[in-house]
Amino acid sequence: MTLPYVLRLLCLCGASFFLLHLALGLAVTLLTPAAARLAGRMRPRRAARFLLALRLFPAAFSVLVVAGLCTPSYLLLEPASTREEVSLWCVLSALLCVTLPAFSVVRCVRAARRSLGYIRCCQLAGRQEHLAGESAPVWVVEGSAPFMVLAGIVRPRLIVSRPVVNALPVRQLAAAMRHEHAHRISRDNFKRLLLLLAPDLFPLWRGFAQLERVWARFAEWAADDYAVAGDSQRSVSLASALVSVARLGACPQAAPLITSLLADDRDLAERVDRLLRDVPQESGGERRSVAVRIAGIMVSGLLLALMVQPATLSSVHGLLEHLTH
Repeated sequence: MTLPYVLRLLCLCGASFFLLHLALGLAVTLLTPAAARLAGRMRPRRAARFLLALRLFPAAFSVLVVAGLCTPSYLLLEPASTREEVSLWCVLSALLCVTLPAFSVVRCVRAARRSLGYIRCCQLAGRQEHLAGESAPVWVVEGSAPFMVLAGIVRPRLIVSRPVVNALPVRQLAAAMRHEHAHRISRDNFKRLLLLLAPDLFPLWRGFAQLERVWARFAEWAADDYAVAGDSQRSVSLASALVSVARLGACPQAAPLITSLLADDRDLAERVDRLLRDVPQESGGERRSVAVRIAGIMVSGLLLALMVQPATLSSVHGLLEHLTH
């Protein structure tokens, strides 16, 4: 297929993104069990950040390479007036690159519609009340299904069913609401949106599903730790609240962009066990966080310096020529 200058650029950028993202994504998928074991040795909050960064890395790095290397090398070294034959594999890779973000956008739109519909239904069936342990008003929904969720991204709101309010003593209810408040501070619903936006390896294949499940587990543990804050009484209260809500019956499945107190019953025993044993306090977190930021800035500066080297752009242009043919 013969393409003009601009279309050839778009085709090469799309194919480069797809192939690089595929290679990095497969590597991340294969490394997910090892990454989960490594995260298990971290504090939950840091582990959740690490796993989220690992999930977003293939797409973010692929965009960086295409924008910082492929496009400049093509614009600087490719003759502007030429028409050139492009291989079928290059065109197919570019088309697959287009479909990946398209499926991600459709997935996000569906998730947003489900979440907004869920919030509207809860607001129609409930009313705002001031509950002990929460300064802001809470939406309390009448009905028989037990649930407590944090809904929304821009302005998250706490929604709880009447059976949960009636079943939990004041201390347990306050501990459960502190758990959901932790999700609000961490912006976990927004992170769920990022996970939906991040492209998959192939259309209609959730190749990162295992990694996303591990991230969700550590996000719940991090919210538990925030709610407890090292207090043994709060720890017992939150563990009791989890067990009490589970005993009320199966919680309805929440919408994709909504965080539930009992997101996954399979992790209930492990969460309760963590809360009932002494969890060591995080130490030196701020110092390590600053060190990580400094290292990230240094690596980014090194990559930028390599990108602007003529030899680097020439090598990338050679790879693009191979991809074209």
